[in-house]
Amino acid sequence: MMGKILIAAGIIILIVGIFWPFFSKIPLFKLPGDIIIDKPGVKIFIPITSMIIISVVLSLIIWLVKKIF
Repeated sequence: MMGKILIAAGIIILIVGIFWPFFSKIPLFKLPGDIIIDKPGVKIFIPITSMIIISVVLSLIIWLVKKIF
């Protein structure tokens, strides 16, 4: 079981490494729906849309890993 987890983690790291130039161009944390309150002395950042997208992507990756192994 541990070997399969390590192999899956390695494959995910490899895929992220290969596609990193494309991932870095995604305007994550600057999407419509991300709330930014910038007042003198206070800056609040609430990345609602970005967190939803990250959650969906991670859920799909975990689901695929479970299906494969």
